[in-house]
Amino acid sequence: MRGTTPTGARSEQEAAAWVQGMFGRIAGRYDLANHLLSGNLDRLWRRRAVRRVREVLNRPGARVLDICCGTADLTMALQRGGPAAVMGSDFCHPMLVEARRKTEAPLFESDALRLPLRDGSLDLITVAFGFRNLANYEAGLREMRRVLRPGGVVAILEFSQPRNTVFAAVYNFYSRRVLPVIGGMLTGASDAYRYLPASIEKFPNAEELAAAMRKAGFEPVGYEYLTGGTVALHVGTATSAV
Repeated sequence: MRGTTPTGARSEQEAAAWVQGMFGRIAGRYDLANHLLSGNLDRLWRRRAVRRVREVLNRPGARVLDICCGTADLTMALQRGGPAAVMGSDFCHPMLVEARRKTEAPLFESDALRLPLRDGSLDLITVAFGFRNLANYEAGLREMRRVLRPGGVVAILEFSQPRNTVFAAVYNFYSRRVLPVIGGMLTGASDAYRYLPASIEKFPNAEELAAAMRKAGFEPVGYEYLTGGTVALHVGTATSAV
């Protein structure tokens, strides 16, 4: 499993530093690029994630954390999904600055691998398109399990590889050839949009991620593909034993 491996990174620390710097450079144009490059499908994917966890959002006194929250699109969608207390966290300060322009939700700066929260203090933890960028996936899952109380839920919305070979060929051409050009024009950071398809190709497939979630202490774990398999939504429940 390990974690993200940007070109040139020789350790988890270097990988994390590269990701942090990359997101800092594109923060100001991140929302525009996301919506344009996905054809606004990113909004639909987040809505689907919120629907899947709505039961938790309506639990009395529920506490929720959206990690790797970026500019807080999912954080805000979660707030609209129920009365739960929703927070957002990210380790990239410029992203949180952009998020603060959009929402009054509680936000804090933190590495998702070392959250400043007590064991078993949350009912729900979510991450949308940020898990893939962690320097260590298994450590990230263990940290999510640590901060969730038994019966708590984790939802991971992440890019995946299409299962249909023809669609996969079209998707890969777009992500490798078109996306870096348009993303670079929008943000001035074409390296960020070369990293995106490379990181998706290296990321574990949906069943591998589900297996890692079970190993980390989530059961049951289920997942569904969205938009032809370009995105997968995993949902798992924290077991009583860690």
